[in-house]
Amino acid sequence: MKMGKKKKQEETVEMDEQVKDQEVNEEAVDQNEEKDPLNELEIQVKEANDKYVRLYSDFDNFRKRTIKEKADLIQNASEKVIAEMLVILDDFERAIANTQDEEQIEGIKLIHHKMLNIFERQGVKKMESKGEKFNMDLHEAITEIPAPEESLKGAVVDVVEEGYFLNDKVIRFAKVVVGK
Repeated sequence: MKMGKKKKQEETVEMDEQVKDQEVNEEAVDQNEEKDPLNELEIQVKEANDKYVRLYSDFDNFRKRTIKEKADLIQNASEKVIAEMLVILDDFERAIANTQDEEQIEGIKLIHHKMLNIFERQGVKKMESKGEKFNMDLHEAITEIPAPEESLKGAVVDVVEEGYFLNDKVIRFAKVVVGK
């Protein structure tokens, strides 16, 4: 009987250990189940926050780009009209150079000066080209001639048609003769 009792005690201890192990495993599973939804929610919150930050950044960049484009459009809206009117300015300069009558020259100069002032108020500036190094971004070479001086090699020797800027943007390239 003593042996039977001892065996029963051992079986009971083993059962208690198995129950404890099972309870520990269940608690671990319960904790993992609790952590997984919590972790999933944290991951979802981080992803949503990341998407929000990226979307906000994209929108802010779009807003800044749109503001800049509108400002450029407003600033250079008159570009086509001014570019076409430059031909009239050229005609005034030719008339001043080729008219013999002093009274007519004074009238033409007066109109020419008023037109220049209007252009300056709109942001138009004449390009200074003569004697400068030839620059493909500013000049259009009409022809090349032998340079009269060594310093004029690769430089603008003569200006056939003046170039103009509108708010530091080229609206008409200067047509020039380049020394070689």
